[in-house]
Amino acid sequence: MTKPIPKVYTTRFFQLVTTRQFAEAERILERVKQKMHVSERNRGYFQALYGMLLTQKNNDDRYAFLSGVDLTSRKQLKNYRKEFLSHVESRLHAEYDRGFFEAWADYMKVLPRLEAPVSPVVNKSVIEKEEVEATIEARAEEAKDQTIKEAKEKAEPKEDSAKEKPEVKQGEAGQSTLFDFSR
Repeated sequence: MTKPIPKVYTTRFFQLVTTRQFAEAERILERVKQKMHVSERNRGYFQALYGMLLTQKNNDDRYAFLSGVDLTSRKQLKNYRKEFLSHVESRLHAEYDRGFFEAWADYMKVLPRLEAPVSPVVNKSVIEKEEVEATIEARAEEAKDQTIKEAKEKAEPKEDSAKEKPEVKQGEAGQSTLFDFSR
């Protein structure tokens, strides 16, 4: 059995990654790397932590595990934790894989205990889709408003055309005006 990675560092790392404080999370990850005993299991654990950091930081990986998980659902997190722990205990997996799954099990254990509100991972494609939908709705609203405005203008009675034309002063006798030529 190898010496495990200190839980104080990993818990703090999980908090920082979840609250998207990446610079501090990277510093903690560097400390974990310095403090950990070199073994295959610890290497797998470390790589899982590094993967979590990259996934949260990148925020557009639609194939990543975190993008499909509701981080606020205690029941779902508990089920994932059980599944990860079954992989940790499985003799079919190598030590590296056991360490990898152990990191994920630890993360699922820490997530429900976090005091800060958990912000779920939002894909850039989801954000873009919402922006497009909002733009379409705004344009539809503008078109609706324009149609209503045009209908009101048509319904209003028009003023006499005589009022619209300015009065033309007649010049002295024998003088022509431009108005006379336009007739």
